[in-house]
Amino acid sequence: MKLVNTMGKIGTAVLISTGLAATAQAGQKVCVYDLLGTSGDLFNMAKDYVVAMQKHGATVELKGYTDERVASEDFRTGQCDGLIATAFRTRQFNAVAGSIDTLGATTIVKDGKIDIADSYEVVRKVIQTYTAPQAAKLMVEGNYEVGGIIPLGAAYPVVNDRKINTVEALAGKRIASFDYDKAQAVMIQRIGAQPVSADITNFSTKFNNGTVDMIAAPTMAYKPLELYKGIGKNGAIARFPILILTYQVILNKTKFPDGFGEHSRQYWLGQFDRAMQLIRQADASVPPGTWMDLTPENSYKYTLMLRESRIDIAQKGLYDKRGLKVIKKIRCSVNPGDPECATKSEEDWK
Repeated sequence: MKLVNTMGKIGTAVLISTGLAATAQAGQKVCVYDLLGTSGDLFNMAKDYVVAMQKHGATVELKGYTDERVASEDFRTGQCDGLIATAFRTRQFNAVAGSIDTLGATTIVKDGKIDIADSYEVVRKVIQTYTAPQAAKLMVEGNYEVGGIIPLGAAYPVVNDRKINTVEALAGKRIASFDYDKAQAVMIQRIGAQPVSADITNFSTKFNNGTVDMIAAPTMAYKPLELYKGIGKNGAIARFPILILTYQVILNKTKFPDGFGEHSRQYWLGQFDRAMQLIRQADASVPPGTWMDLTPENSYKYTLMLRESRIDIAQKGLYDKRGLKVIKKIRCSVNPGDPECATKSEEDWK
């Protein structure tokens, strides 16, 4: 009888230890959205991330997606432990970090001209701010934690007619509006244009076949989505960032080791320059004749339109006011001469 009990105890111990070992070895699955799937630049960056994070106790397995909606839904329903996608989709998990991708929030205009280098400097400083230990609490909402942010590139107005080069000329035009980012439709309606329902899987098709007159897209989409078809002989890409897009890493922090989120944010901050290199290559892939520069007067009008839209949309509760306060401070540290820096707009929000 003693032998049976002893053997039973040993068997139980073996089962428990085996279970513990299996738990310890269990990895984390991260859903990765990339326009080009597993062959894309972001997915390749994510593969390097997997290797780097092993020393912080994570054994990450990547799952690639070309449909961002499906990737974010799989994460939301617990089929993945992490998500890498654009802030349009990740904003639902952390509104503060998602506020980077808001209308004109990181766009710098000096003397009537876009200062693209300073615009990206705003993005860099925002990411540095959110990576600092002092901001750790802002990076967590419930079980969701921001695990990193990198730039995807400026979203430029892409039009099928160069005559659409002023705020006034947008009136009545059909502009693609993502269903899941309600702020887009609000802005489009503010300027008297017509929002046309779209998502990331079909907005370029609607532009290329003439269903819409304008979309906003980064240069990384120019070749893969064949935007030159919609631009044709009469269209252009206006060199004015409506906003600067970011990819964001969102983690279910209960599935990762303690302190992993901070290590992850630090890692992606270190990838900023690598991301910028990819953006510069994409910018250079657009034929010079495709670009269109706005006049100083129209650059100012666009800036004002975006600012007023951003404030209005935040007042409606569609943008996070805490995040916008942080970004304004950084924007004014980069460009203190901007007239907005003498105002209290976005500063006195609670």
